Amino acid sequence: MRVIVVGNGLAGIISAKTLRELDKKVEIEVFAEEKYHYYPRPNLIEFLAGNIPFERMFAFSQEWYREQNINIHLEKHVTRIFPNSQEIEVEEGKKEKYEFLLLANGSSSFVPPFKGADKKGVFALRTLEDAFELLEYLENHQRVVVIGGGLLGLETARAMKSRGAQVEVVEFFERLLPRQLDIQGASLLKAQIENMGIKVHLGLATEEILGKEAVKGLRFKGDKEIEVDTAIVAAGVRPNIRIAKEAGLETDRGLVVDDYLQSNDSKIFAAGDVIQHQGKVYGIIPASFNQARVVASNILGKKEKYEGTVPSNTLKVVGLDVMSAGLVNPEEDSYEEFRKEKKEEGTYKKVVIHQGVVVGAIWMGTKKGASEINRLISQKVNVEKHKISLIEDDFDYSVL
Repeated sequence: MRVIVVGNGLAGIISAKTLRELDKKVEIEVFAEEKYHYYPRPNLIEFLAGNIPFERMFAFSQEWYREQNINIHLEKHVTRIFPNSQEIEVEEGKKEKYEFLLLANGSSSFVPPFKGADKKGVFALRTLEDAFELLEYLENHQRVVVIGGGLLGLETARAMKSRGAQVEVVEFFERLLPRQLDIQGASLLKAQIENMGIKVHLGLATEEILGKEAVKGLRFKGDKEIEVDTAIVAAGVRPNIRIAKEAGLETDRGLVVDDYLQSNDSKIFAAGDVIQHQGKVYGIIPASFNQARVVASNILGKKEKYEGTVPSNTLKVVGLDVMSAGLVNPEEDSYEEFRKEKKEEGTYKKVVIHQGVVVGAIWMGTKKGASEINRLISQKVNVEKHKISLIEDDFDYSVL
């Protein structure tokens, strides 16, 4: 069996690794647009911050790929798919045949269509090459604005601050991490970030990047302006669906797949940031990892269902431990919410309960109990008798 994998990000490489674990004989060919082997996205931020050297960026050594008999074709951009003949076309026109095709070609940074986005000094951070270009520019341009107060934006701001830059963050919404936090948690996070010396602007819509040829500032709706000389856009990503769409595969916001992560062509599967499953485009690491394991099994005919992934992020945001899982901002009255904040310690906990079951949680400034709460959400354990006590520091989870 010959399997071609398009993309060498997390979904592509973990799929290839799982294929090899399950079948020693399957032929695995991975085509990658980048010139570097797979590196975890969090490593990109740490490299940008100067915390890890280039050689420690990568998840696996070149020897590992050889030992696993996984053939990686770096800087080989796949331009077309021919489903009828079961072939792909690589950039220079060469065609490759597949028995099964796995699309794991991820997503690309979204740069909103504001005026001046094409000026010198405007960056979007998605690849290692982006990081190199940004670091080179930063040497002589130390006044940085990050447009976007999501996870990537805040982590990029931290990295820039650790490189000695003067950093400001601009967020369109009225709070940071609007998808992961509630108003109270976001307020605590904002205070922590500003304590680091990073200025935060909320509720501002960027209208124009100022400057003749290079960045000199930002103008917002309402004519407010700030002076900067480097702009990093962290306004989310969009799935790379072009080649799938042109091949006649069903697409919407992402490449549409069924519960077996199969497209509407039985020989073409997909996983990771590129897919849309049951109306959802996840774009998070846990989902890509889960999908990679499932899709490898299904390519080999095992018929394993992908049940979805509870949105969960456990990470350090500007040095602060933050865990956000499940539904954290319910809009209906049938949900109960319990909170505990210790401002002096910089901690905040919140659980969301629905019919006796934990459906969402926020844990900030502490790791204690975070993994247990995450497990309660995924296992749908009934906590009715203990729901008020869950946020207490000394709660014993073994009683559940």
